[in-house]
Amino acid sequence: MHPEIIEKYGNRTRIRVCGFCIKEEKWLMVNHKGLTNNDFWALPGGGVEFGESLEQTLRKEFLEETGIEITVGQLLFVTEHINKPLHAVEIYFSVEITGGNLKIGYDPETQLKVVEDVAWLTNKEISQIPDTYKHKLFANGKGPADCINMRGYTHLL
Repeated sequence: MHPEIIEKYGNRTRIRVCGFCIKEEKWLMVNHKGLTNNDFWALPGGGVEFGESLEQTLRKEFLEETGIEITVGQLLFVTEHINKPLHAVEIYFSVEITGGNLKIGYDPETQLKVVEDVAWLTNKEISQIPDTYKHKLFANGKGPADCINMRGYTHLL
């Protein structure tokens, strides 16, 4: 993990909001660099800033990371992930595309080139990514189609 990531996000609880975006049976995924020692594929999303609503945050993060404009739909579930020095509470929503063009975006919170790639991936393609290269939500070969129907709270170990 890059030292700037630890300095920016470490040793505090971070509230994040993420979105499930589906197009032609493919899921929009973002590959981040510097968060782990490997690639890190996850759903688009990011940290909630003081005074910013969850909906505002999710729309902003999608646009920054992927170039896609969205509307925020149903609240799906909440996860908590603790892997010191990181601690995140993540709130997941369904989203719908309203505009924009897919592009490799950026993360304005750091000076690092955190967003490495964005892609529409099938559930099978995501399930074949090694667990250490993707969000723990998708561990054990699970893909978004396995997770989108989750409800309530889950602690991700």
